[in-house]
Amino acid sequence: MKNFKFRIYDNNYNVRIISHEDNIIDLEVNGTAYSVKLSNEVKTTKTPTLVRSASKRPSEPLKVSPSSSNSKIIAPIPGTVLSVDVKVGDEIKIGDRLLVLEAMKMENNIASEKAGTITAIHVKPGQQVLQNDVMIELAQ
Repeated sequence: MKNFKFRIYDNNYNVRIISHEDNIIDLEVNGTAYSVKLSNEVKTTKTPTLVRSASKRPSEPLKVSPSSSNSKIIAPIPGTVLSVDVKVGDEIKIGDRLLVLEAMKMENNIASEKAGTITAIHVKPGQQVLQNDVMIELAQ
């Protein structure tokens, strides 16, 4: 089948592989026949393993200062705005749903963390937003 020449510790070896079936190899080393059984078959994976590196800048949670009179609702993650549930001038209270953001095929309800009046809306349904984009502004 195949012939090989090896040199190990100044010794020359002529190896000829006679047959290879499953995990049994019949070979001849310097004219002497051997039957070798392989312990485990080495299998290579056909699908590569993808490794994602850690984000350079970790996401920052929305921090609302209770003493400030204006607040900005920012996108916690990149996604698509599915619906805006408020309009400019609406009075909202804590826990009211402001909009729905789709990210990674999941719908995320963005709710108000404080009460106030909507002063500006910077997004519309179908719009793509990036992390930390300002979506809505409100005043107390």
